[in-house]
Amino acid sequence: MKNGTILVVDDDAAIRTVVAQSLRRAGHAVTTAATLAELDVQLAIRLPDVVISDVVLPDGNGLDRVARLTAEHPTLPVIVLSAQNTLNTAVRANEVGAYDYLPKPFDLDALSRAVQGALARHKGAPLDAIDKDDNTLPLIGRSPAMQDVYRVIARVVSNDLTVLISGESGTGKELVARAIHDLGTRRRSPFIAINMAAIPRELIEAELFGHERGAFTGAQARSAGRFEQAAGGTLFLDEIGDMPMEAQTRLLRVLQSGEFTTVGGARTIRADVRIVAATNRDLAQLVSGGQFREDLFYRLNVVPVTLPALRARRQDVALLARHFLDRAAESGLPRKQLAPAAIVALENYDWPGNVRELENIMRRMAVLSRDERIDADEVRAMLGARAAAPTVFESDPGIEAAVRARLERMAREEPATLDDGSLYDRIIGEVERPLIEAMLARHGQNQLRAARALGINRNTLRKRLDMLGIDPAAGRSTEADAG
Repeated sequence: MKNGTILVVDDDAAIRTVVAQSLRRAGHAVTTAATLAELDVQLAIRLPDVVISDVVLPDGNGLDRVARLTAEHPTLPVIVLSAQNTLNTAVRANEVGAYDYLPKPFDLDALSRAVQGALARHKGAPLDAIDKDDNTLPLIGRSPAMQDVYRVIARVVSNDLTVLISGESGTGKELVARAIHDLGTRRRSPFIAINMAAIPRELIEAELFGHERGAFTGAQARSAGRFEQAAGGTLFLDEIGDMPMEAQTRLLRVLQSGEFTTVGGARTIRADVRIVAATNRDLAQLVSGGQFREDLFYRLNVVPVTLPALRARRQDVALLARHFLDRAAESGLPRKQLAPAAIVALENYDWPGNVRELENIMRRMAVLSRDERIDADEVRAMLGARAAAPTVFESDPGIEAAVRARLERMAREEPATLDDGSLYDRIIGEVERPLIEAMLARHGQNQLRAARALGINRNTLRKRLDMLGIDPAAGRSTEADAG
């Protein structure tokens, strides 16, 4: 393992301490800074091998400083950390020349791997930054699964590599394709989409490549195909798995040669497009079954992007639902809000139709809900029988859903406690107690090992045990802590 000098920039003292301790244990020399001004002082003293920087700092925007830093030192890798974990942050980090981007809360192992990769390779000169507002971007979600998608998008917007997007129907594959186009170097040229499953097989080649007058019955005039219409821009081939074999052969030749001819034509036309394809089918399985050309699959699968189903990123449901209600209000429908219990009901649903189904449900609720505040009973009634079906998530709802359900119960049974100034300590205590007890039990009441598992020091653990009234003598004796 190659060790190096690391500069950590974050205004949160706890994060600086945790990151620095983790990296020092890995053998790196670490210095820290809490502001951009302190960053500049540290850089003047010594240029590190890697910089790890937060985005929002007390005296400025970390991404703006990263842009200048990578311009001044093109071979210096910078890893960006941010709690503003949106697609725009990931893309901006890539555009300003950051080596990697990790959303908060981040995994220390992932950070360690990023540092090792940064030390092993050098980043080239930065790219020009783009001017995009988060509100204009089509993708919503801050879950770890969506962060993986954002990272891939951020890495492909500055090149013309072919992208293959996989995912269930309704997960937003066309939105990803549009994001790649809108954030990329071809954004000022057309984005043309074609659904391969919606076109009769005998017309697919004419739709893709165009046709000349008289090329077939009914061809009264020359018509440009989607390749010509998308010239200079992006061609999105949706449901590529439904493309007939003969059309696959023609498409493969175009991707190999970069040229095509219209149906009935003789003139060669250059295919100046970026290809983004999408499918809700398993193309590898189709290849095995002889239904999809293996060579075409490899031509398309240069950069794979897998979109998660909505049930695999339930923590994004509330964010998406509120977004769709806002959009409904902007289109003239009544403005509605979701009660906490309604959000829990939405998160407990399995969403077979994914994000598209959620959007439809929210628009329907905006129209049909009697009150401005949508409650859980209305949500369950709208979702129907599927809402009452038991799911894995209902038996293990996760911390976020459990906290929301607890707050909703308190609002019904003891509303005064929501405003008595003790809510934070009560809820944190209810979450912290079972967590600490579970870690102590897992490690045989060994406080040192439990503290390590929790990522805190033993003194902090002992203080929390005293504060929560947990008896540490329930298991091994304190002498065991020395082990």
